[in-house]
Amino acid sequence: MTSSTGTRLHDLTALEQAAAVRARQVSPTELVEHALARIEALDPQIGAFLTVTADRARAAAARADQAVVEGAELPPLHGVPTAIKDLNNTAGVRTTMGSRVLAEFVPDVDDAVVTALAAAGTISLGKTNTPEFGFPCYTDNDLAGPARCPWDPALLAGGSSGGAAAAVAAGLLPFAQGSDGGGSIRIPAGINGLFGIKPSRGRVSNAPYNSEVTALGVQGPLARTVRDAAAMLDAMAGPVPGDPFWAAPPPPGESFLGYADRAPGRLRIGRYLDSGLPGAEPDPEVRAAFEDASTLLSGLGHDVEDIAGPPTEAIFPAFEVVWALSATTLPVPEAGVPHLRPLTRFLRERGLALSAKDAMEALFTLRLFARRFIEATSRYDVLLSPVCTMPPRPVGWFGDDGPEDFERQKRYAAFPAVYNVTGQPAVSVPLWWTAAGLPVGTMLVGRPADEATLISLAAQLEQARPWAHRHPALW
Repeated sequence: MTSSTGTRLHDLTALEQAAAVRARQVSPTELVEHALARIEALDPQIGAFLTVTADRARAAAARADQAVVEGAELPPLHGVPTAIKDLNNTAGVRTTMGSRVLAEFVPDVDDAVVTALAAAGTISLGKTNTPEFGFPCYTDNDLAGPARCPWDPALLAGGSSGGAAAAVAAGLLPFAQGSDGGGSIRIPAGINGLFGIKPSRGRVSNAPYNSEVTALGVQGPLARTVRDAAAMLDAMAGPVPGDPFWAAPPPPGESFLGYADRAPGRLRIGRYLDSGLPGAEPDPEVRAAFEDASTLLSGLGHDVEDIAGPPTEAIFPAFEVVWALSATTLPVPEAGVPHLRPLTRFLRERGLALSAKDAMEALFTLRLFARRFIEATSRYDVLLSPVCTMPPRPVGWFGDDGPEDFERQKRYAAFPAVYNVTGQPAVSVPLWWTAAGLPVGTMLVGRPADEATLISLAAQLEQARPWAHRHPALW
């Protein structure tokens, strides 16, 4: 399907789709029907969705059509299709958390981010694929199988927002909501050639449930362009009464989208390539991507300096304890425990074996590390590192043995979890493609609560090295 200007609808960015709706060049129903048709045709080979809510989407599109006809005041993303990660509650729509134990669970409440995206005018087409309870850095489960990388469906799309990333990279959606507790937005963004933002702690509410006990997980956007991601972050951001953390909003009259149209100025950037974890040496392609990004940043006038990376080996044992702690309160009855996947069972058993002292010491260790690391790097505007240590992995590469699976994940995703601990904003930028045509993302990290600088810098990189025109063959 094409717009009145002759452009295929999935070639339009999210902001272009919203503008076309406002100009009455295309209707929300046309956008939704086009996206649903692409999902039906392409998703069987990608595995981006766990649930498609076609009827609900069509009803929402009809209401959006009527608002346009009536000349109502339209929200900024009116009529633009998206989808919700299946770790987020959606009232009246099954929310499986990627687990067959919850295959029929239907919540009676929306998460705050779902409400915020709907208020911004987006129309959800369903729930995107995610691994069981979001624990792995890849996406596979017993309900829908793996989410596959559209650039090569023999490879995993990453996780835990793998379904969201695969949907955007395959042109099923212009942008999608994800979440990130240890790299779960940045990893699939890097694998799928997208721009993904892990916002600051407290930037986007995790209401209504207190999922911030570990303070690791945040919600954020995956998109093909920096401006689309910034616009989605504007829609998602903001506190809800009762939130335990708050990130100061942009100054009055400012927006994250506005920062995407603003030069960042000359920045001091600290870069490191050593993850600090034994056995997690970057692949040559990852090194090439890192050096290329460094050269590009220097060429744009920024001061790029080598720094020592975080003491990951010293703090990762505490991170592992906190990660396992989050598995101890899963909404799984005892009868359902044998039906959990091996990794989930491993983490749950490990967490339940901890003492209260173990738990408190691990949390204290992470908090103290965050304070010291932010102090130590405070003279830098931005930090630069890889996202993953290797290019995308084949389906099945992580195996099905809980402990070994976990060890492989640590070696593969050795870089991003540090910034879930510190709470700093971080993004993955798609600047490098391998000789085989596979994307390799690179991570930029900002000062606490400073998404603005990251967005400005990423937009500058995108202008210097455009990537949105690069699509997989199935596009």
